Amino acid sequence: MGDFIFKDPIWLLGLVAIAAVMILRQRRAVPVLLVPFAAAWHRPSLARSARWPAGLAVAGLVLLVIALARPQKVEDRREIRAEGYDLILSIDLSGSMLAEDYEVGGERLNRLQAIKPVIQSFINERPNDRIGIVIFSGRAYTLAPLTFDHLWLGRQIERLKIGLIEDGTAIGDGLGVALTRLEQAARSKGGNRKGAFVILMTDGANNRGALTPEQATEIAKSRGIPVYTVGAGRDGMVPFPVFDDQGRIVTYRRMISDLDENALRAMSAATGGRYFRAGDERTAIEAFEAIDQAQKIEFQAKSTLLSTELFPWFAGPGLAGLMIGAIASRSLARKEAVA
Repeated sequence: MGDFIFKDPIWLLGLVAIAAVMILRQRRAVPVLLVPFAAAWHRPSLARSARWPAGLAVAGLVLLVIALARPQKVEDRREIRAEGYDLILSIDLSGSMLAEDYEVGGERLNRLQAIKPVIQSFINERPNDRIGIVIFSGRAYTLAPLTFDHLWLGRQIERLKIGLIEDGTAIGDGLGVALTRLEQAARSKGGNRKGAFVILMTDGANNRGALTPEQATEIAKSRGIPVYTVGAGRDGMVPFPVFDDQGRIVTYRRMISDLDENALRAMSAATGGRYFRAGDERTAIEAFEAIDQAQKIEFQAKSTLLSTELFPWFAGPGLAGLMIGAIASRSLARKEAVA
């Protein structure tokens, strides 16, 4: 059996107003015209049997007031819950990410081009997670706050390119901003942030920023937020493109990869996360698949109420009763006048 509810409480005021009008009309010596033909309903010369139009009209008014309250029959009340976690992706956009030491399908790609599809797949396969994106180079910025809108996140990933931010590698700031975004949507238990993670991906060593990696790590540790670090690129000498004024590659030079693996390992170990080396596309995919094993928490997504509108069942009879009562009252009044 379903429950009956009234969507708008104003119907109570309507009923009170009708009752008050009827009481006042009984006390007045002269009938007051409130609705069409209402005066004829209360003429003292009418027989008791001829007063039914007035009762029918009043009943119609009551039904119309109830209809305006939007009565509904509640069929089912469902609460949809989804398991997931809060996750910030902190992505390095420093100039060294242009190094072309990845190869996909026989085509050489730079580090950012190779990692984009992996990140996109990671986002697409987690519809119940709230995911945000922080980008960093010489400074760190929030590209996307925590959100369930993964289609929009995918479009933000597509926009990523080297040169959006002044060059440098501010790893500490990249982690610090990610922690700030998580703190703004905190779900804590026992003083620790529950179900939150940071995935920080970089290919270099910290050389800029207000926070050192050690300071940012201490903040993450104090808040109980694991940090998963991913080192991009290969070791040793790697090919780096040289561009002309139009942004076209004219040649390549060799540069040494300066990834600080010890710092990334320390960050993960101190916070309860893990470090992964993404030297090629396969190891990058494996790294994000391993992170998928992290514990998930439960979010209340939304509450759904299934109901049936009963407005027509009250409005139709109410309108009919009011009209029939008004017409019948006018007809009886005319007959009395002729008599």
